[in-house]
Amino acid sequence: AIVSSVRSDTQQLLKHLNDRIPTIEFSHSTPAPIKIDYKTPETLGTDRLAAAVGANNLFPNDELLVIDIGTAITIDYVCSEGEYLGGNISPGLNLRFSALHQLTHRLPLEQAQEETPAIGKTTTEAIRGGVQEGIKHELSGYIHDFIHKNRTGKVILTGGDAFFFAKTIKYPIFVVCNLAMIGLHTILDYNAENN
Repeated sequence: AIVSSVRSDTQQLLKHLNDRIPTIEFSHSTPAPIKIDYKTPETLGTDRLAAAVGANNLFPNDELLVIDIGTAITIDYVCSEGEYLGGNISPGLNLRFSALHQLTHRLPLEQAQEETPAIGKTTTEAIRGGVQEGIKHELSGYIHDFIHKNRTGKVILTGGDAFFFAKTIKYPIFVVCNLAMIGLHTILDYNAENN
């Protein structure tokens, strides 16, 4: 089995599993089928790395842009030689709504809606439009720049809000909901074969 978490409370689970089957705790030092070109690999989220491995497994020998849209939005790059190059992190959809509400005195807590005007005529519409259109433009900018540099590269969306934004993106993309799981399975197989 393999365990991966970006939280720090996995010791009880690991002990439970290790008592029954051999278990790997996935970290930056776990052997993986891609190289890591990152200055601080010990700070690299295992979710980001697992998604990069999953994308590389699905699309080997391609330049890859991996966009995980969840609590945070991560934008990660894998080159055609199978090397993780790094990426960026920004707040996700619900985190942006929550921050606007919690860090201001008068803005209400809003939630995403598919039918939101690009220009708000009420504060509610302005918040939803600002957050949702902001993310859409952010993602489109990353994708545009990537495709401009890598005409045959692949763009993969994953994460809890991937389908919500997939239909708003006007570029060719792949949506793979279980990308991190594919990556973890690939890492588990890689370690089984090489140990």
